[in-house]
Amino acid sequence: MSEKTKNVFISHIHADDSRLDDLKSLMEKGGYSIRDGSIDSRKPNNAQDPDYIKREILAPRIKWAGTLIVLISKKTCESEYVNWEIEYAQKNNTRIVGVYDRGAQESDLPDAFHKFGDALVGWQTDRVMDAVNGKINNFFTPDGKEFERRPISRYDC
Repeated sequence: MSEKTKNVFISHIHADDSRLDDLKSLMEKGGYSIRDGSIDSRKPNNAQDPDYIKREILAPRIKWAGTLIVLISKKTCESEYVNWEIEYAQKNNTRIVGVYDRGAQESDLPDAFHKFGDALVGWQTDRVMDAVNGKINNFFTPDGKEFERRPISRYDC
């Protein structure tokens, strides 16, 4: 595999399926070939059992990927699956990179990302690829300002 070929798993909510091609295109603008192991509506699974889905479908794909990219949108923090994927990636020493989608904020980060994320960047080719390649290891706001990682407890009102 070429240094310019990246195996990734893009963790996202199903409502954001349409954004996966845009994210892959953004990364390919940097001269990279992106091989994505994530599940979306074009390659659905028909399984119903959450444990089976996690163990037999998601886990092998996350292990295969060199990087778990978390597409951060307004509802990402509510997804049980996204949190599980992040935790699983961390247990398997997979790099975890967050990328803000349009309109997303720091408050949209999943709890597991706060704990285990390696880098968090905005929607810019160079920044995303630097994070994937381990050149960026910090958290940034959507407008590019660095901020400190901090565990945030969520409470229902």
